[in-house]
Parts: sequence; structure tokens; C-alpha cells
Amino acid sequence: MTIDEENGPVTSVKWAPDGRHIAVGLNNSDVQLWDSHATRLLRTLRGGHVSRVGALDWNNHILTTGGMDGQIINNDVRVRSHIVETYHGHHQEVCGLKWSASGQQLASGGNDNLLHIWDRSVASNGASQWLHRFEEHTAAVKALAWCPFQGNLLASGGGGGDRTIKFWNTHTGSCLNSVDTGSQVCALLWNKNERELLSSHGFTQNQLTLWKYPSMVKVAELTGHTSRVLFMAQSPDGCQVASAAGDETLRFWNVFGTPEVAKPQATKTAVSEPFAHLNRIR
Repeated sequence: MTIDEENGPVTSVKWAPDGRHIAVGLNNSDVQLWDSHATRLLRTLRGGHVSRVGALDWNNHILTTGGMDGQIINNDVRVRSHIVETYHGHHQEVCGLKWSASGQQLASGGNDNLLHIWDRSVASNGASQWLHRFEEHTAAVKALAWCPFQGNLLASGGGGGDRTIKFWNTHTGSCLNSVDTGSQVCALLWNKNERELLSSHGFTQNQLTLWKYPSMVKVAELTGHTSRVLFMAQSPDGCQVASAAGDETLRFWNVFGTPEVAKPQATKTAVSEPFAHLNRIR
């Protein structure tokens, strides 16, 4: 896949849920959809943004884009007129977007230090009013992560002037906890198998920090990058993490370990018990 110089540089990328298609946000305000198997450009989404597209996230067939223009746009990639909803709430660049696992709520963070929660059920007439607006961060909100074991729990991280990770109940709109990490928070990832949260940071250590949740006790600090760790991506099994930094390197970490498998003892008991495969009648 190669992007023409006149359209680039690439400002965001996001795999579609099918693992085959990929969305690419560009500096010229376009968004391209590619088939990774055929290495073929399928279509280009135009007319939504007027400047670079720095944030992307998928919700089934809806591709949500966030731009330097402060707009958030829901694009239905199945149809010609792809713009189906526009969210207005940020007055500076949208730098973080994340849909909840249910696909019902969208979290957006901006360079205006704002964090919004949008709910699809309250959208009307193609534009939506936010469900919650959080103003507690004192720097840009780029790092966002929905908790895999509690659907209404969102973690957000603030930039260099803030340095905190905050936890939100998106049903009630309350802040549950705020932790000063001591440095810029660039990205957040939840462990899919244990109650742990991984954060990546900037100055001074450019480290990845593993936290136990909800105590937020530090489990480990991973160092090696020499510039701020801007992005993290999780492997499909949830065990490995790739980090990308301003030092132009990718690093791969076995940070979350191997998920637990079913205990052999439980399997033995079930097999050895007579008629274990039959339903019981009491």
C-alpha cells in the first residue's frame, strides 16, 4: 500500500472488524478504504473534513472519523452518500476516538482538553448532542480505553500539562478516580484477561507502565523508547502489545502474559463422573 505524496502523509490508520479492510486517514482530509488481501484501494471518502483526519474508529459498518477541524463524522461505508451523522462539540483537533464494545457510546478526546461521550440512541436529524462533557483534564485527551469487563467504565489520559489517568462511569457521568502518572499519557490499553491497564508515556522516561486495577498499583515499567510512545496496539489474543514512538521504532512486548486455560482438574472430574454427559433431573 502506497499513498501518493500529494495526498499524504498518513495521519491515522484503523483495521476494520473483519481484519481484512483498513481505513487510512490523510493529511489532505480524505479517508481511504483498502482491501489488505488484494492491496487495492476500494474507495475514498471525501467531503466531510476540511483538514487532516487524525483519529479513526470502527463500529461495525460505520467508520467514525475525527479531524483537525473539530468535527466527528459517522460514515456508512456501504452506501454512496456515506455521511450519516456529524457530532459537534470540540473546537480544536479531535485526537482520540473510541467506540464502546456495545457500539452504543462513543468517547472523543480533543486538543481542547475536552472529553465527550456520545450516545447513538439520542442522535437525531443527522447531528447529535453529547451525552456527557467532561472538562476535568487540563491538557489534550488522546488516550482512551473502554474497560472489557465493565461496559460503562472508560479510562482517559491527559497530555503533558495534565499527566493523569481518569476513570469515568459513562452512565452516571461521574469521575471514579484520578491518578497522577507523573508524565504525559499518550495511549491506554486494558488487559483482556486480567484486571490490568497499560499506559504509554512521554517525557521524561518514555515508558510503558502496567497498573493493577482498581488499586492502580504499579506492576511494571517497560523502558526502551527514546521519544514519547504515541500509539499502542494489542494482538488479537490480547497478550502482546506493539508500541510506536516518536523515535521511529516499533517495539513488541509480552506484557499481558498468556490467558488462563480451563483447569485440567475440572475436566477430569467431569469426564470421570458416570453419566456426566446427561442432563440431571432433581
